[in-house]
Amino acid sequence: MNLIKIFAYCLIALTLVGCATKPPYDYTNFKNSDPKSILILPPKNSSPDVKATYGFYSNTQRPLSEAGFYVLPVTVVDEIFKTNGISVVDEMHMVNAKRLNEIFGADAGLYINIKDYGTKYFVIGSASIVTAEARLVDLKTGAVLWEGIATASSEESQNNQQGGLAALLVTAIVKQIIGTTVDQSHEISKITNARLFSAGVRNGVLYGPRNPLYKK
Repeated sequence: MNLIKIFAYCLIALTLVGCATKPPYDYTNFKNSDPKSILILPPKNSSPDVKATYGFYSNTQRPLSEAGFYVLPVTVVDEIFKTNGISVVDEMHMVNAKRLNEIFGADAGLYINIKDYGTKYFVIGSASIVTAEARLVDLKTGAVLWEGIATASSEESQNNQQGGLAALLVTAIVKQIIGTTVDQSHEISKITNARLFSAGVRNGVLYGPRNPLYKK
């Protein structure tokens, strides 16, 4: 197993271990608020990749919609912010929750911070890793309803490389060529989004009213 895979597996393992040792999430606020619609704000970007915010943002809507919530179209949300003179993500996150409720009419707001996005290079090879944390807030009261974090790596689906150093070098070159022409992290972010926002998983979001499993 090469160094890339060891790093990627360790990162995933640490995340999974952290999840496994956490006690069951306290959903009291979530259940009391019972949100039916969600406003997803453009994510903050704490990674060095300038493409992170919108590369990740474009994949956020689907898992929450499948969980059973009405999710305001992210392109419309972004455009409304910009039309109102707010084009910087940090400023969007600073808008008062009640004001967001008045403007968009959503029950809850989802605040996302991208911790990792992009390709990390090692001695031999590279890996695309996307990590994000999120916080769901009641837009009428400001109460935090849920928080979570998830990560995914391009190395997860790769089989152990055989053939020694020469094979590793060839694989590394091919990956680097692909990485310069395709935003692999955009695809990996779909996995991170699914892990972070899917309902029915340990410490994940609850099912929304549009899902048959709502309140079951």
